[in-house]
Amino acid sequence: MTGSGFDFREQLQQGCRALDIVLDAEAVERLFVYFTELTRWNKKINLIAKGTADAEILENHFLDSLTLLPLLSTCDMPHLLDVGSGAGLPGLVCKAARPEITVTLLEPRLKRVSFLRHVIRTLNLSAVNVLVARVEDESLLPSQPVFTHITSRAVSDIAEFLAMVSRLCDQQTTVICMKGPKWREELQAMQQLTPAPALRHVLTYERELPFSNASRALLTFSC
Repeated sequence: MTGSGFDFREQLQQGCRALDIVLDAEAVERLFVYFTELTRWNKKINLIAKGTADAEILENHFLDSLTLLPLLSTCDMPHLLDVGSGAGLPGLVCKAARPEITVTLLEPRLKRVSFLRHVIRTLNLSAVNVLVARVEDESLLPSQPVFTHITSRAVSDIAEFLAMVSRLCDQQTTVICMKGPKWREELQAMQQLTPAPALRHVLTYERELPFSNASRALLTFSC
């Protein structure tokens, strides 16, 4: 129990049921430990907005991140690149829920890197790598596509993000843009650009977050 009457584990499971996401008991416990460390570290360094209520952290950061899981399960050996991972959202949250997924977290800010590495050690996770770099850094992130999925919650502009990651994509790569209710306008603006982005829009998966009913959309792109 954390906060007044707030039970992270129970609310997490309730939210996942509403999203048709199945978590085993070990995953629930890992995510609870992650949540506990996030709120503790956030008092010292800026990981998420100060003063965010526990219920908002659960829904807007944990459950929102977990909406990626059905897309990651579309291939046998997923390898997710999370660009500008920050506090590990969404990449490390997905890894904590599904340890079998390979994850690379790209984060240039050292204090946040320290937090990510602390959580990885605390949860005893393997097959997760933290790169202290930006996506433009070809020395640490060469143009040799190895990722099945690429996403980011740190880059808001669709066209900008697609341009950043296109060199890392091949025919097997799916780029996922995590958007809010204005995704149609953003997609239309991107599609009107000249020249058109190298990656094309494939599908859009719309969901509502279970407690606030906030609209979310996962836009997928490929070569």
